[in-house]
Amino acid sequence: MVARAAKWLKGSCGCSVVLTELKAFTDSGECPDAVGWRSNYSVLIECKASRRDFLADKKKHFRATPGRGVGNYRFYLCPPGVITIDDLPEGWGLLYAEAGKIKREVAPKGNTWGHGNNQKFMQPRNTEAEITMLVSALRRTRGA
Repeated sequence: MVARAAKWLKGSCGCSVVLTELKAFTDSGECPDAVGWRSNYSVLIECKASRRDFLADKKKHFRATPGRGVGNYRFYLCPPGVITIDDLPEGWGLLYAEAGKIKREVAPKGNTWGHGNNQKFMQPRNTEAEITMLVSALRRTRGA
């Protein structure tokens, strides 16, 4: 599912930089399944294969305090029915992994998300953690 999330970020979201399962020492401790950057905003995708995994994720301290987490826009990606619209934290989107495609169940509309009704999906983000992740990824590719 993580590979599908990365593909969706690059394709449907137009993110030019995408990182998956990056473990970097950040002040929040968050290790996103997939996170991407597009011009002036970032998009987080958390992949959940089971309801139990989703419920455990809700207890993480950076979920309880949205400004501690990464991603201006945040989504859960799961098989249909694992997470319902009613389960979503405020401002989160929901993507269903269906055979051969990812379906936007709850998501901003259009190609650029910073306008109109899409503002309800905009989250405060931990830019320090995002910069730490980017620097960590760059440091690993140095000399490659």
